[in-house]
Amino acid sequence: LREYGVVGKFVEFFGSGLCNLSLPDRATISNMSPEYGATMGFFPIDEQTIKYLLLSGRKKEHVELIKNYSQRQGIFYEQDKEEPMYTDVLELDLHTIEPSLAGPKRPQDRIPMNQMEEAFDLALSEIFGKETATHEIPHEDEHERWQDEGGSSESDSFLETDSKYQQWLERKANISKSKLVDDKIKNGSVVIAAITSCTNTSNPSVLIGAGLLAKKAVEKGLTIKPFVKTSLAPGSRVVSGYLKKANLMIFLEKLGFHIVGFGCTTCIGNSGPLDKKIVKIIQDEDLVVASVLSGNRNFEGRINPYTKANYLASPMLVVAYALAGTIDINLTKDSIGNDKQGNPVFLKDIWPSKEEIKEIISENVCSELFRKQYSEIFEGTDLWLNLSIPKGKSYNWDMNSTYIQEPPFFIDFPIQSPKITNIKNAHVLALLGDSLTTDHISPAGAIPAKDPAGTYLIEKGIKPLDFNSFGSRRGNHEVMLRGTFGNIRLRNKLAPDKEGGWTNYIPSNEIMSIFDAAMKYKDANIPLIVIAGKEYGTGSSRDWAAKGTLLLGIKAVIAVSYERIHRSNLVGMGVLPLEFLKGEDMELLKLTGKEQFSITGINDISPGKQLVVKTTDLDGNKKEFKVLARLDSDVEVDYYRNGGILHTVLRNMISK
Repeated sequence: LREYGVVGKFVEFFGSGLCNLSLPDRATISNMSPEYGATMGFFPIDEQTIKYLLLSGRKKEHVELIKNYSQRQGIFYEQDKEEPMYTDVLELDLHTIEPSLAGPKRPQDRIPMNQMEEAFDLALSEIFGKETATHEIPHEDEHERWQDEGGSSESDSFLETDSKYQQWLERKANISKSKLVDDKIKNGSVVIAAITSCTNTSNPSVLIGAGLLAKKAVEKGLTIKPFVKTSLAPGSRVVSGYLKKANLMIFLEKLGFHIVGFGCTTCIGNSGPLDKKIVKIIQDEDLVVASVLSGNRNFEGRINPYTKANYLASPMLVVAYALAGTIDINLTKDSIGNDKQGNPVFLKDIWPSKEEIKEIISENVCSELFRKQYSEIFEGTDLWLNLSIPKGKSYNWDMNSTYIQEPPFFIDFPIQSPKITNIKNAHVLALLGDSLTTDHISPAGAIPAKDPAGTYLIEKGIKPLDFNSFGSRRGNHEVMLRGTFGNIRLRNKLAPDKEGGWTNYIPSNEIMSIFDAAMKYKDANIPLIVIAGKEYGTGSSRDWAAKGTLLLGIKAVIAVSYERIHRSNLVGMGVLPLEFLKGEDMELLKLTGKEQFSITGINDISPGKQLVVKTTDLDGNKKEFKVLARLDSDVEVDYYRNGGILHTVLRNMISK
């Protein structure tokens, strides 16, 4: 879908194979719509929908009403009826689907499971710059690391057309790879294995499958390597109910997959810290270690600061790779351990059959479980129930809180929208590459103690152990502002020798943190812009990626293309998204990021208007080019003129 191009599209799934996909399977696919770039992905109502509604405890009369209504409206899908007319149709043969993972940096970089060993070896050399062979794999062309923060490849399928892969195969017998030896940590060691996220953890088939795989593994005497941090975070309390009822929870727990909570955990960066001894080994030996998770996003710096390679997989494969202890393995032919008699055990020996999974589901996943959990939805622990709740119609801001502070969005709010003006003599805060994700812009995971956000918390008396995460402190703009463009894997061409949230403060040619530079520009009343490549803002629909951009003083972003949601969020915060004209980019225009930029035509902006950008470099040389204003409707122009959607709504309320 991403290769075909579905940005801004509604994707409907239909066809003869639809009846074989359960509703939880469909939910998994639909929930990945941001990853394939669509506005939404959806399945029509059909008998599978009705079956799920009954299973999940809905009243029979209610379900019958839904079915009758959808049938009369002509939206109930039946295979013997004429197919609707679609703008485009893509065909997928379900028989061609094979076990796969995605990584090490992007969810669209799919790798067939039987090619993981080769793919990781190539990634070590091509992406992470590590030698894995006695003979160096030749580089056909060198490209700077900053060019693709997201690790894009020529093909979305990592190995389909890669000539280096063919070279690897030809010399496979001569390659000496960094393999796992005993319980030692090596390149490719799995240090985090997490069954996590909203995408998979409410799907009975894959969770029951993971439980059965764990059961078979335990019965054969297999154990998890001691350096693997395991966790299970179901998307619903119903999950723990049917896993316990089926007597599978005990086997997952024996392998370390204890329930750590219900909600966002490892997928959004809440894996918690690794053991200090493990961290020391990773740092001392400069290892590329991995995480394997059943989440839907694996962008750089998102999962854990110390896992450079992060792979998405099904819950069953998460358990399998935790047992193997490495992703540098071909699970279709290599053993993952030895049984109690010392005989090798292969994945096929412990992989549950579809019939086994279906039998467990039919016996243990029932409507009573759903009804019981739904009836207790507003209950909680004594700690939750005894929380003191502030009274009053409005929130009383606590100036000492490091979690919630009054944001500055409405401070000194002008009743009348100010006149918008052109951007004059702006400096570039960051010069970035392709696939710059919202995780690069606004990290959600751990807060580094030495970064501006960590320094702020320490000054407030918070110990690093109590930092929590960026995601948990998103109610405090002071923390989030300091974390904007602070991803530990960010690569800014203005600071090419450093990795992380660094830039060059152009007036003094001084390397400093992006936050510190932005504040110095703000004190000097100098507007800022960001320049980037393709797919700017890909990934999570993170509002703070736009909020933080605004609060840093960034007036506009110039990119080759945008991910749909982030472009919309920028407009919503009053930041102007601009696009290079087709065929142009920063390289073609020879922009260094050290110029001053003036952008005219903003004062009478309209949807899709071409604006003029004039630059002056440090030697006084001038250049001019045009960009496209990505305000795509009159409504977005209105938002921008008002300084964003928040100001627009408030002014509309005041006017009434």
